Amino acid sequence: MSNHFIVNIDAKLEEEPIRKGFGRGLLEAGKQNDKVVALCADLTDSTQMSLFKEAFPDRFVEVGVAEQNLVTVGSGLAATGKMPFVSSYAAFSPGRNWEQIRTTICLNDRPVKIIGSHAGVSVGADGATHQMLEDIALMRVLPNMTVIAPCDSVEAEKATIALASYKKPAYMRLAREATPVITTVKTPFEIGKAYVFAEGKDVSLITTGTMTYQALAAIEPLFKQGISAEVVHVPTIKPLDEKAILASVSKTRRVVTAEEGQAVGGLGGAIAELLSEHDPVPIKRIGMRDRFGESGEPAELLKHFGLTAKQIALAAYQVVEKT
Repeated sequence: MSNHFIVNIDAKLEEEPIRKGFGRGLLEAGKQNDKVVALCADLTDSTQMSLFKEAFPDRFVEVGVAEQNLVTVGSGLAATGKMPFVSSYAAFSPGRNWEQIRTTICLNDRPVKIIGSHAGVSVGADGATHQMLEDIALMRVLPNMTVIAPCDSVEAEKATIALASYKKPAYMRLAREATPVITTVKTPFEIGKAYVFAEGKDVSLITTGTMTYQALAAIEPLFKQGISAEVVHVPTIKPLDEKAILASVSKTRRVVTAEEGQAVGGLGGAIAELLSEHDPVPIKRIGMRDRFGESGEPAELLKHFGLTAKQIALAAYQVVEKT
């Protein structure tokens, strides 16, 4: 498989909120392209859009607590030739304004970039109302929509810059809490591509977003059990890099998917659909199982809901032993 990148997780890793990478990337995109504009729904600091606002106040619009207006105004600006980025919490956008995204952005194929921050149960103490778990499923079902979930702040910065010249609607989900930075400036990123972060032969751990680090951390305990795990990072959930995924599966013949969201309809659903049509193999899906989140500390919640390296390793062990 081409473009693979072996990640070293032995050293102590820096941690940074993924959304900070978006903030830096948006600022850089604004410097490179004067058609980039930004709109926010009264969460400028939280979503890290403040850097762009300070640098380009005449290209920033604060719409207030009005998420439907956020995306419809963005669509209108895109119709005039601008490249709009619209940001809010994922619970509100796309959670509250999905119909407006569908009708004004996707139906008209407007290149609006929807940034859903504070996604997943790792939002923490804000609880179930703010822990958006259904956004990947909601957005990947929309025609014309691209769906991206970067694994760390460095990749989020690259993705944001790439999206600024991407002429299609797109959704990018971001986590709130600081997470390990597992990529570098040299790690490749391209919209629509998946990457092998660690090579193995017994099972493919296919992951996205914050769960990619957890999958990498599962490699060592699996190795101690005599299992060689391959980690395939999928930053672009739609469109899937079918060639890269199928190449890994053709080698390992077993799959575990992991995501910080609903297992139904998300990355796990997308991989199950792909394999059922092209190469049916045993698969286990790690994710939220038909339930909402709870209030708690981020690490506590990930452990409680089985979204950790330990659970990924256990699932991989089970699928290998079973087959």
